[in-house]
Amino acid sequence: MAAGADAVGFVLYAPSPRAVTPERAAQLARRLPAFVAPVLLFVNEDAHKVIAASAMVPGAIVQFHGDESAEDCWTATDGGRRPFLRAARIPLGDGAARFDLVEYAQDHSRAQAILLDAHVEGYGGGGKAFNWSLLPPSVDCHLVLSGGLTPANVTDGIWQVRPRCKTLAVDVSSGVEADGPGGSTLKGIKDADKIHRFIAAVRAADAAPAPYL
Repeated sequence: MAAGADAVGFVLYAPSPRAVTPERAAQLARRLPAFVAPVLLFVNEDAHKVIAASAMVPGAIVQFHGDESAEDCWTATDGGRRPFLRAARIPLGDGAARFDLVEYAQDHSRAQAILLDAHVEGYGGGGKAFNWSLLPPSVDCHLVLSGGLTPANVTDGIWQVRPRCKTLAVDVSSGVEADGPGGSTLKGIKDADKIHRFIAAVRAADAAPAPYL
């Protein structure tokens, strides 16, 4: 938060190594300063459980990261009373060109934004980046770029994707986690220096005009 993040995510998906309980998410969310939004991530969760967990975290945004339909998202946010994001799992490699993001955004037009993540085994957090250049040139919605972002590549990601949508935000997890043995990362353990460098790179990209790509 001291680095200037606009939102902080809490993973409410038990199989994830980054998972927390709704109770713990509520405790941590109460420590957030004003104007920093808590985001609750769910994967194929029962609508009643989503609504109950959301009620414990006032002001939270819900993120659906599984196979939820547009109607599932609407129901689990109590008819849209809770703002929500819908994750789109973009295939790696050349497969990104075959993902119809325009249609996906239309199908989930009631979402506050579409979050773009790489399609990896499991649901997110794999530290993989898809090919941003293969996204459609124009998508009529707000986007959140995720998947394999780091302090080193987030500037390029912003410059590649920002011209293609209404507005762009970025989301990071594994790219700012502490280093582990053998070049791995310690999942769920964030590195303060990486967070500061990541957000500094985002602010710099926001302030500078993108080069011709």
